[in-house]
Amino acid sequence: MTSALDLDAFRDPKLARELIARIEHIVGDRHIKLMEVCGTHTMSIGRYGFRSMLPRNLQLLSGPGCPVCVTANHDIDHAIALARLDGLTVATFGDMMRVPGSSSSLAEEKSAGHDIRIVYSPLDAIELAVKRPEREVVFLGIGFETTAPLIAASILAAEERGLANFSVLCMHKTTPAALRAIASDPACAVDGFILPGHVSTITGAAPFRFLVDEFETPGVITGFEPVDILEGIALLVEMVTSGQPAIVNAYRRGVRDDGNPVARSLCERVFEHADTTWRGLGPLPGSGLRIRDTFARFDAARRFAVEVEPVSEPHGCRCGDVLRGVIAPTSCPLFARTCTPEHPVGPCMVSSEGSCAAHYRYRD
Repeated sequence: MTSALDLDAFRDPKLARELIARIEHIVGDRHIKLMEVCGTHTMSIGRYGFRSMLPRNLQLLSGPGCPVCVTANHDIDHAIALARLDGLTVATFGDMMRVPGSSSSLAEEKSAGHDIRIVYSPLDAIELAVKRPEREVVFLGIGFETTAPLIAASILAAEERGLANFSVLCMHKTTPAALRAIASDPACAVDGFILPGHVSTITGAAPFRFLVDEFETPGVITGFEPVDILEGIALLVEMVTSGQPAIVNAYRRGVRDDGNPVARSLCERVFEHADTTWRGLGPLPGSGLRIRDTFARFDAARRFAVEVEPVSEPHGCRCGDVLRGVIAPTSCPLFARTCTPEHPVGPCMVSSEGSCAAHYRYRD
């Protein structure tokens, strides 16, 4: 357990200044592109103003680290189609409510009278199903490796309690495939990755070693305090300039090298890998999670046959390019003009972890 005193060390302004000077010295006149993969890192980098403090020739790109943002429009439309069914309640995390689908959003459907509830845990959705046995309750399973164990646990809890009116629309994704797609894309040209701290608590470091083995690209797992992030950047630029890439766990107070085997075992019991489509990255084989046949009765996609409308993407929105790190949010023609947190056009402006929302909030 980390004490308050320990955390103070990771917020030490003197140490932060020393790390910034060290980064400036190492980078020199080189042009280096680093990508943070976690939405919480994106928010922290914006909050602490690191993009304005670090050398201009060191670019910090925001990657596909926001689960809501990378959810494809077809999946959002599928959730909306389920919400329109009579006798069915959709339970979801709050971030999903305002994400625009092809022609509507869950917030609009709720305003139209459909039963959509914001919950803080999939176990809250279980309780909804217990209290209202006459209604079907569908939980929207959104997230990466961090939230998947919670969804797996909820399905096992529903089985144990004999619930016949609970199911999950599984839209989970796994991060390594997305990083492989970015590392393979010449348009991205990322020199190093700030790897996701939260995801790594489950996965450990091993799933990211392919970055070095296949692409000779370094990665650092780091935390979210100012010194955490600056230390991670310093380690990355040292590896980039020395030509000695490695995967480094610099977040040992939160991440074990082998992650959380118990949580992974729980996921393996309930889920299997499946092909899925990411916003911005397209279809990525084996990058999603699907509920195993053993638990098919809890799979909303198989339980409810609904017609999903043809996909329509918002005109002018470049959220997909932002998620790939090809452009900064400020380069989208809609940013801070027609697309704002109050009136979002794309999902990157909706979620609290979205790149566009972070850039908008901390743009000054």
